[in-house]
Formats: sequence, C-alpha cells, structure tokens
Amino acid sequence: MTTTATHLRTIALHWTDLREALGEPAQLGAFGLGLRGYLARLDAADAEQIEYERHQAAHLRTLERDPIQLGTRPVPIRLHILDTMRTVEAALVQCADDIAHAAQRAPITVPAARKADYRTLREARIAAAERTRQQQLAHADRVDPRRWRWTGTRTAPHAALWLLARIERAPGPCRRITEQEEQRIGVVAASAADRVERALDIAAQRRTLSAPCPGCGGPVDVHGGEGRAPLAHCTGCGRVWSEGGVIAA
Repeated sequence: MTTTATHLRTIALHWTDLREALGEPAQLGAFGLGLRGYLARLDAADAEQIEYERHQAAHLRTLERDPIQLGTRPVPIRLHILDTMRTVEAALVQCADDIAHAAQRAPITVPAARKADYRTLREARIAAAERTRQQQLAHADRVDPRRWRWTGTRTAPHAALWLLARIERAPGPCRRITEQEEQRIGVVAASAADRVERALDIAAQRRTLSAPCPGCGGPVDVHGGEGRAPLAHCTGCGRVWSEGGVIAA
C-alpha cells in the first residue's frame, strides 16, 4: 500500500520532470482513456500538428513583414501539464496553509523594553545580555526554515516537503498533527501524486473498457502506462489488440 509519505516524495521528486515536460512534444504512447481513446488521440495529434504548423507559418510571415518584432518567440506548452501543475500546487499550498494555521505556533515575541533602575553596573549588563538573547531567539524562530509561510516560497515541492515533515513528526515550530489532519494530508497527497504520475505517464495502469469484445462479448482490459503503448486484452477469448490492430487471437 502506497503511503502518504511516498505520495509527497513523488510530487517533490517529479516536479522538475513536470517543468521539463511542459515544453516537450506530446507523448502519444500515454495510457490515455483506453485503446479507442489512444487511437483517437493519434488522429487528433496529427490534426493539431498540421493546424499548429499552419498558424506558425502565418506567424513567421507576419514577423518577416514587421521588422520591429524581434526577440525570442514563446515556445508552445503542453496545456494538460500546465493544468496539472496549477491544480496540484493550489491543492498542496492550501492544505499546508490550513495545517499551519491549526498546528503551527506563532513566532516568539520579545517583551517591550522598559525603563529600570539598576543598583549596580553588573545588574544592568546582565539585563542587557538577557534582552539580546531574547531578541536573538525571537529572530531565529521567526526565520526558522521549518516554519510554513503565507508569503514568499509557496510552491508545490516546498509544500509537499513541509507536509512530509508533519507526517513524519519532524521537529519544528509545530505541535503534533492530529489523526484527522493526517487523513486530510493523505487525501490531498494521494490525489496530487496520481495527477503527477498520470501527466508524466510513469505509473502502470489498468482499465476495463465499457464496450465488450466483438468476438466473444467478454470484458476487455486495457493495460498501459509507464511509457508503454497501451494493449487491450479480452479476458474471455484471450484476443489482444494494439494500436496497429489484432496482434493475437
């Protein structure tokens, strides 16, 4: 059984892969929505490529006619990767916000300086040293890198690692999270990791098609993922299909 910690590590480790995949050509060997969906995506991808090349050629002609438009043109991005990154980041950051609001203690405050009459110079020096110590402790607590912040760095991998520290009961300016809070993190982490794995096609998947086998009427399972082209297999008669047609009967 995959644990919440594994899900959070998956997100943190593969976030760079998502960024790199954002501008890469579409991977046509992904699991998709089944074999028929896979075949439909092949045709759609060809049509999209033709349409993109047509628009790109028109755009280049426009630039040739307009010499003031110089510089690097934006690279087309893969929208489903971008949507995955936005959805995952929003969910993880919101989860970290909620957990921190409930479990993270406020920074240490320094008592206001007050006028005092000291009987000796030694007493005055001791009091000054104590104020300095309190100020240093308060500053260290305020800038503690283990503290979740509502401004600044609020990325998916940062949120994943901060939530991982809460799951693993790591030391920091937080109380021990409750069972309900741990369950909340688990639900968010599992959904986010699943989105990341599906976007990168790094998880093995199996799905049963709604349409039965045309030969025997039995259920048809589609296997794919992990970068492999999907295969459909009838569990009744044993027939196997690939994107190229029947490969075993």
